[in-house]
Amino acid sequence: MKKNLTVKEVKQLLKDNAFNAVGILSKLTRRKDKNGNPFWEITISDQTGDLDGKVWQNSNWWSLEDNNKIPLDPENLMIGSSVGVQGKVAEFRDMIQFNFNDVFYLDQDKYPPQNFSRHSALKFEFLEIEFNKIIDEVSEPLHSFLSAVFFKHGLWNDFKIWPAAVSLHHAYSGGLLEHSLSVAIGARDIAKHYKYFNIPIDINLVIAGALLHDIGKIEMYTASSTPLVTTEGNMIEHIILGHHKFMTLAEIEKLDKKYTLAIAHIIVSHHGRREYGSPVLPAMPEAMIISAADDLDFKLSYWSNQIESLNEQNDVTDFLPMIERRLWRGI
Repeated sequence: MKKNLTVKEVKQLLKDNAFNAVGILSKLTRRKDKNGNPFWEITISDQTGDLDGKVWQNSNWWSLEDNNKIPLDPENLMIGSSVGVQGKVAEFRDMIQFNFNDVFYLDQDKYPPQNFSRHSALKFEFLEIEFNKIIDEVSEPLHSFLSAVFFKHGLWNDFKIWPAAVSLHHAYSGGLLEHSLSVAIGARDIAKHYKYFNIPIDINLVIAGALLHDIGKIEMYTASSTPLVTTEGNMIEHIILGHHKFMTLAEIEKLDKKYTLAIAHIIVSHHGRREYGSPVLPAMPEAMIISAADDLDFKLSYWSNQIESLNEQNDVTDFLPMIERRLWRGI
């Protein structure tokens, strides 16, 4: 048996190289090619990233439980379980493609899924200290409201471990905390810059809105070994879920109406464009700043993920439809 490579190591391989890899099954979708023949799109994940592959009609599916190699129906595979793949690097339309020739459902006791789960590269203790520090910068009445939301009502217990996405950016345990804190710090500093240039900005509102802008993701995703979208997330989406959660808490805590309206506007407008899911566009400086900081944090996280997995021989990625560009490693 060849050594099992990490996802990052597999992505460094050149065309025609074979590989073995083990990770969490995070995506499994049945497709048909242009001739109507079935194939599968599959993604496995480990602590170094996500690997998207194709499983064609002539490939094999196996169960390796109890040291036996038994043919397996892929319909019986569960998202979040540990799997192994044997495959080969191919090329299609001048783009690298990973073909999985054999897929194995592994013994879940020998290969526990949590061993491959991703988590924030920043220590939780550091993130917690920084989170409390930035809340302490906020004056009343928003300081008391933030403390009540996260600690009195217990939101912190989920917020600190939740992912911010299922892929693309901060898609790991602690990702929601890391992303929200990053947006809050970045938005605060942008706000200070423009306040210096005489734009009237409420920095307390910026920090509070940034920390709360994604609270709907607690109901949109699960904090399992691999992040999954909930039924509520698919049917309602995190912006609406977050607005509902915030309005409920604002009513319970009797938050001033002007702050309630302002933070609600920040939550529903933070994606910045209607086609990105925001029902309204940012209409005040605080909302514009948070939307910009949120978008930048997403793009930089996405850039980092793509560049880390880029083959060392290349400085530029393939075209990425998600952000409508190629990404460059830089100088």
